[in-house]
Amino acid sequence: MLNRFRLISFKNHLRRCYSTQRKTDGQESIRNIGILAHIDAGKTTTTERMLFYSGKIKTLGEVHHGTTLTDFLAQERERGITICSSAVSFKWKDFRINLLDTPGHIDFTMEVEQSLGAVDSSVIILDGSAGVEAQTITVWSQSDRYELPKIIFVNKMDRQDADFYECVADVQTKLHALPLELQMPFKEKNNFKGCVCVIDLLSLKRIVWDQKHQGQIYKVEEISDEKMLKEAKEKRMQMIDTLSGHDDNLAEAIIASESLENIDVNLILNAIRRLTLKRTIVPIVMGSAYKNVGVQLLIDSVINYLPAPNERNAMYDCFNDDFVAKVFKVTHDKQRGPLSLIRIYRGELKRGARIMTSSGIAEHVQRIYEPLADEFREIEHVSAGNVCVCTLKSTKTGDLLISNMTSLKNAQKRSKKYSVCSDDEENDTSFLLEAKIPDAVYFCSIEPPSISYQSALDSAIMQIQREDPSLRVRYDETTMQTVLGGMGELHLEIIKSRLLTEYKIDADLGPLQIAYKETLENRHRSSLKSEKEIAGSKQSVEIELTVDVLREGEEIFRVDNSPEGLENLKMIRPKFIYLVKKAAVNALDRGPKIGGQIVNVKIILHKLVIGRGTVDSFIAAVTAQCIQKILIEADSKLMEPMMAIQIVLPSDKVSQVITDLARRRSQIIDISMRGEDNKIIEVIAPLAELSGYSSVLRTITSGTASVSMQPHCYSLLSSVDENLAIRRAQGLE
Repeated sequence: MLNRFRLISFKNHLRRCYSTQRKTDGQESIRNIGILAHIDAGKTTTTERMLFYSGKIKTLGEVHHGTTLTDFLAQERERGITICSSAVSFKWKDFRINLLDTPGHIDFTMEVEQSLGAVDSSVIILDGSAGVEAQTITVWSQSDRYELPKIIFVNKMDRQDADFYECVADVQTKLHALPLELQMPFKEKNNFKGCVCVIDLLSLKRIVWDQKHQGQIYKVEEISDEKMLKEAKEKRMQMIDTLSGHDDNLAEAIIASESLENIDVNLILNAIRRLTLKRTIVPIVMGSAYKNVGVQLLIDSVINYLPAPNERNAMYDCFNDDFVAKVFKVTHDKQRGPLSLIRIYRGELKRGARIMTSSGIAEHVQRIYEPLADEFREIEHVSAGNVCVCTLKSTKTGDLLISNMTSLKNAQKRSKKYSVCSDDEENDTSFLLEAKIPDAVYFCSIEPPSISYQSALDSAIMQIQREDPSLRVRYDETTMQTVLGGMGELHLEIIKSRLLTEYKIDADLGPLQIAYKETLENRHRSSLKSEKEIAGSKQSVEIELTVDVLREGEEIFRVDNSPEGLENLKMIRPKFIYLVKKAAVNALDRGPKIGGQIVNVKIILHKLVIGRGTVDSFIAAVTAQCIQKILIEADSKLMEPMMAIQIVLPSDKVSQVITDLARRRSQIIDISMRGEDNKIIEVIAPLAELSGYSSVLRTITSGTASVSMQPHCYSLLSSVDENLAIRRAQGLE
């Protein structure tokens, strides 16, 4: 469809640069990508252009109008931000691209984590005027954890303060990656004209977009300016030199030709792809999604340089041709009920098939849909390497889907036999591991508008938690309230809004409480003996434990292996040791001061005497009581969450902002320049001092500053601050 909008045909030389002419089938013609970026870098706008130019949608939506396809939640359209990751599929030339658009706000980082487990590569979007920002570093690290090859799209090059080369420098210094510039901005009369055209370094051509046709038409022209052509040739030779330093095939071709200028473009393309798949380099292209520039070339780069599904995911080879897939997200649709987003790694899934989860729960695949955000097109089957949506009743995020349990057992045997996984028993089932769920930083109570809504509220929270594993839910027996834990103020605010708009429950949220943790600074040992008669049966337990500081590499629980300890425990059955371990570790979930989780401690069991007929529940209760006794006697210390903050503001507002930060127990890490008039302040500050800080900052700077923050670490409180934190938690401040 795109071809009929073009003004001119590609020359054969450029066609080789921007399309893959070889015929492919199966997984070779599939690309699974995740779009990652800092908030407001242009992820959703870029996704919208990809869908439009591929012919998947007929009209362009805009984030600020609330009309984009992938931002379909009411809260997303109201706020102009992405909250939930969404999947879309579209055709580009002879390829199928499955794309996951992810949130850029730190409060919804779990959405990014879930998505990265389902893709084979990632596209990082940078704001051309801001470079590498705080959340960019976070999503880059997440992508690295999954060992995903990447390409970078420098967006918003139409802005006057955009600086492509500064962004490239940021990639090298802040992300510690080797950037490879495939394009350069077109300069005319010392002004960047990246908003309408770019110079391609592979073909040494100027590519110009026609703004009258929403960027669907672009033409390829010769570079008429001799000075600019010379600069482009120098950049091209630098690119080839960088590639040849890491790719032997290209280096041999250069030696054979005795020149960097007359290298066949296919050799360069192949070298870029090989090094991108090895994660040695990161190709960089540019454009302006909002101004409809450069997006087609970005999609071509996805096809040319990023991996097909069969070039990754070797851990699933142990299933051979048996069906295996993974649920990476669960959503709830009013008409269709729970929907599971699935990545298929091996085999084929057909409508009506009966499958199982790795935990042994049977599922019937009633319908299969092609993913297109919240729109659904039913299909009959889906092949390996693809992403789809299924109606499954009991699955949750992270579930492995298999054809039967025999298939899973055979795969585990093969994985060990062929060393696809480690010889370690836990790593033999590495494909069963779930994404890491980050700790909550805020807590608050939640109550229904009346008792008649309690059941509906519990059901709604359960559905939302199934979709969003980063939402923590627990029942506080002391206050008899349901308590929610979230990644930030916005996260919990969105949960309340969704309860109202989607479930029609006007729930009341209590005041936000900081998720403090507790720890011990010194070793403490104590014992506890308890005897009771319950229902005519005498219960008796004597236990002696030590809680000590946990050092790196140590286990959280162990038995005393000294001669005295071994003598005391030699008659104890292993099942009772396991019972004590489980109870002791569970007791660390709630500290004695304000109920914070106990961290950085280990437990040592010295003595255990159990009376005849004592039930397991009594043993567990006494163990937990002994742990609490030790924590009280040792005077556990509070730890507060610290946030890493990045503030971008005009230079003349710096002094006012620093003065305000000084009152918030903050530590200034760095102050650097961005452009000619702006500065960046890097700060570490306690979360307790940052309530409503965005509004305060806007007031101080008359709305000219922007701020982003993310969890950094936990830090011990001073005695004065600890007493203040306890009083706040008790509602006395």
